[in-house]
Amino acid sequence: MIDRRFLPHIDWVLIGALLTLSAIGLAMIYSATYDPITDRGGPQLFRQMWALAIGVVAFVVCLIVDYRVFALHVALIYGGLLVLLVYVLLFGVDAGGARRWIDVGPFNLQPSEFGKMVVALVLAVFYGGLRRGGLRLNDWAIGVAMVAVPFILIAREPDLGTAVTLLPVCLAIMIFAGLRLKVLATLVIIVVLLAPVAWTYALQDYQRSRIASFMDPEQDPRGAGYQQIQARITVGSGGLTGKGFLQGTQSQYNFLPVAHNDFIFSVLAEEQGFLGVLFVLSLYLFVILRSLDAARVTKDRAGMFLVVGITAGFAFQVFYNVTMSAGLAPVKGLTLPLVSYGGSSIIATLMGFGLILNVRMRRFTN
Repeated sequence: MIDRRFLPHIDWVLIGALLTLSAIGLAMIYSATYDPITDRGGPQLFRQMWALAIGVVAFVVCLIVDYRVFALHVALIYGGLLVLLVYVLLFGVDAGGARRWIDVGPFNLQPSEFGKMVVALVLAVFYGGLRRGGLRLNDWAIGVAMVAVPFILIAREPDLGTAVTLLPVCLAIMIFAGLRLKVLATLVIIVVLLAPVAWTYALQDYQRSRIASFMDPEQDPRGAGYQQIQARITVGSGGLTGKGFLQGTQSQYNFLPVAHNDFIFSVLAEEQGFLGVLFVLSLYLFVILRSLDAARVTKDRAGMFLVVGITAGFAFQVFYNVTMSAGLAPVKGLTLPLVSYGGSSIIATLMGFGLILNVRMRRFTN
């Protein structure tokens, strides 16, 4: 399965950072779901532990199987993602007015979480395989089209937050593939001009309400602005050293909705304070920079694009969740990777990093 000569080139330090973040996530989920009557965490903790175990197995598979094998079967992988996304729209579990999950017995699978990794793979193979001196307009159009299909399917669930995470993956790979700043500036202008149209016709009522409440949460403090107000209070109440593990009043007394999921960072800030937040953010920064170093050392264009794409999606999600928890961005259903509760999220994230370490480990064979 793996050439022993590759073992010394496995990035054990990066693996340690990933496992540390996952362990912190389990501790925060335990605290956010802790029931003082039974003196134990909620069922979310045990589901997350099972998901982490599955994620570690998936990570090992993505590490030991040569990433070029996945590249050879990229059409099948991409097609499989689209089939799952269509299946979700037709037969998925309906919860809260959205269809985002497939019932697979003990837990629900969210195919959209694997979209970032698959999009990074398909774009990396496509642009990595182009050997011409300059990329033509149709090369960019094909890449955009390959991203647009899963983007539309995910947005239709509706899950605009997860759909948006595909964009930094696409943009990062295209920039490294040779997208000129002039073209990028043109795309930005087009997006700005289309924003009023998207506001009127693309966004649903609850999405417009979230954006409006972000601008002024006090206009509906018990409705659309409630989560944002409570998140700010939770983050600010932690101080320098925090209130202590299991001592956070906002999360323990359920003032903060879905604290174990979207707002796990707020729980961390309240209980561990600024120092705990600084430690976790330092871990995230280390993971991001270490991953980008894997892109720097590889001599394979497709491998470099794959690492850049996965890292960009990961970094965007971390940045958005943190700023959202601090009240600096509209509320979206985006988890904090490896820390928030979410089985599909942690499995997909670990698979992505398995591919990153795979590329780094095999850099001498390219």
